[in-house]
Amino acid sequence: MTTVDPNQRIERAEIEDTSLLAFYRDMNAPERRTFWACAAGWALDGMDFMIYPLVIGTIVALWKVDAGSAGLAGTVTLLASAIGGWLGGYLSDHIGRVRTLQITIIWFSFFSLICAVVQNFEQLLIARAVLGLGFGGEWAAGAVLMGEAIRPQYRGRAVGSVQSGWAVGWGLAVLSQAILFSALPAETAWRWMFVIGALPALLVFYIRRSVTEPEIAAEARAKQAASGNRPALWEIFSGPILKTTILASLMATGCQGGYYAVTFWVPQFLTKERHLSIVGSTGYLSTLIIGSFIGYLTGAWLADRIGRRNLFLTFSIGAMAVVLLYTQLPLTNEILWVLGFPLGFFASGYFSGVGAFLTELYPTRLRGSGQGFCYNFGRGIGALFPFLVGALSATTSLANAIAIFAVVAYALFFIAAFALPETRGRVLHAD
Repeated sequence: MTTVDPNQRIERAEIEDTSLLAFYRDMNAPERRTFWACAAGWALDGMDFMIYPLVIGTIVALWKVDAGSAGLAGTVTLLASAIGGWLGGYLSDHIGRVRTLQITIIWFSFFSLICAVVQNFEQLLIARAVLGLGFGGEWAAGAVLMGEAIRPQYRGRAVGSVQSGWAVGWGLAVLSQAILFSALPAETAWRWMFVIGALPALLVFYIRRSVTEPEIAAEARAKQAASGNRPALWEIFSGPILKTTILASLMATGCQGGYYAVTFWVPQFLTKERHLSIVGSTGYLSTLIIGSFIGYLTGAWLADRIGRRNLFLTFSIGAMAVVLLYTQLPLTNEILWVLGFPLGFFASGYFSGVGAFLTELYPTRLRGSGQGFCYNFGRGIGALFPFLVGALSATTSLANAIAIFAVVAYALFFIAAFALPETRGRVLHAD
């Protein structure tokens, strides 16, 4: 059942079954194949990205790199991913979501392998930057593919559940770290971590065989080919869509800046300021990751239950509160271990609504470009936060630096989300 908003002339689907797994029970076989391909892709994407924060301490020690420079490698990866995401989204509007997804997965997998054989920090910096192009493009293509393949009444939960794959990938990275650093010397183990980051390339074989292009996207491209009216790269910055692009980009900047300020430096915070060993910090990171995974699933459910905007507003406030507790209070390590769960929960769960929200803000002809640009613009600016946290930690504690930039980012997230419209249940058309 659908309704039409008389003020905006927007068709919306009624959300009758709000249970978390309703979308999966009602999926047909092609939808389920798309779901698992996107979930696996995002999990392996998350594993690949989180490998560097986990080995940063080893690289700092081996190559005598200062904290600001070490953070710069993470920043450069994310800045490059912003460009890759925009171009990947634009490419998905022209050659298709599925084909673009395959290209980007192979790209970042190959350059993860290159990271394993670099001989100095400068080479690693370049390799991570080039890897970032594919890393950003994969999200853009996969998020649009998933958003278009799922019916509007289930979109929030389905896309949000795919997002939870990031926590799975993060967990795989931490597990790999615990095994490799226990079995191998540190100067060798970090290289094998990057070798594991090349595994996503194997997913391409499944995608080629099992995943089909969404009908709505194929229809839109056919119309464009027939009329000769192909979307321009800059079209998302013109007319009434400009306001949406600006606000959505600011929102993405806030939500990702806060996330990266926290997750990029927490492993180093635990070992440097809490004096835990790399292996000893695994339990703390595991609690954080479990909280993150539960947060993703809860956020996926809430995105359809209370709406995208309410999800963002609630979780941004929760994230600010927990970050301040985690970094500013003189807590014992035992209490810090417990606080890892709500930190992961609030610092991650809102992402479950972002993909669906951006999908619903743009018309089909501009969806890849718009969604890819906004999310990855936020990723690019948010990419400055690991570098800024590292640089500020030279004059204050790492805990203070994390808190300052995380709170600023989450406040921006709250304000921008408040200014954007609710899109829950919006029906998409081949326009």
